[in-house]
Amino acid sequence: MKILPNRRRTMPADGITHLVRVDQDALSSTDASVDDSAQDVASLSPGHPAERAVRPVATLHPMPAMPSQSNGRAAHFADPADVEWMVEEGALTPFRVFRAFDYSVSLLFHARELKYYVALYQDGTPWRALKASDLDAAQGIFHQFEMQAIRLADGQTRRVQLEAQNDQLTKMIAQSEAQAEQLRKALQRSATQEQTVTSRQHQVRREVALLEAQRVAAQAQLNKVHRQIHQLDLAAHDGVPHMTNR
Repeated sequence: MKILPNRRRTMPADGITHLVRVDQDALSSTDASVDDSAQDVASLSPGHPAERAVRPVATLHPMPAMPSQSNGRAAHFADPADVEWMVEEGALTPFRVFRAFDYSVSLLFHARELKYYVALYQDGTPWRALKASDLDAAQGIFHQFEMQAIRLADGQTRRVQLEAQNDQLTKMIAQSEAQAEQLRKALQRSATQEQTVTSRQHQVRREVALLEAQRVAAQAQLNKVHRQIHQLDLAAHDGVPHMTNR
């Protein structure tokens, strides 16, 4: 049995062409079977000569490793380390920059290659990068990375908002507590002052009552003295003879 290489190309899923080994005896048997079938068909159709139809084999072309880009605006993967190196070398010109806390997006232009690079950074280090030959495509990638950066920074955004709200609430609590303490002190002063006023009123009333009693006693004594004077005056007038008018 002879093993001969078949020159027809086959195309696997990985896009790489291979040569397939075919058994020559099996191929001869297959051809003989095809000839017998053709003769049988000719014998069944009298008047029509047996013709062996030979169909050309379509040539299979290997598929490219990268999908073809008909519009020429597709993005391709770029090594973040290469982007970082080109930035350090000054080979890239920033067109647009977006920042959201620890995340940032840069649209960079490589003048020598006429390529656009879009990189997503985390803490200043390139994390993901794509390159494109068309500015519109690069701007679309920039927008997608921008949305991704916003989503990634949502937690930090909420954290900063909550920290600010908590700080404000803490200040408001401190102010409210200070105001409450001030009101408590004012109430204490008012209560103390009220006690002082009440005590003073009691003292004044006692003093007034005492003075009123002293006044009553003095008035009684005065009245008594007045009566004594009146009696003495009467007694003095009794010893004096009365003069008659002529």
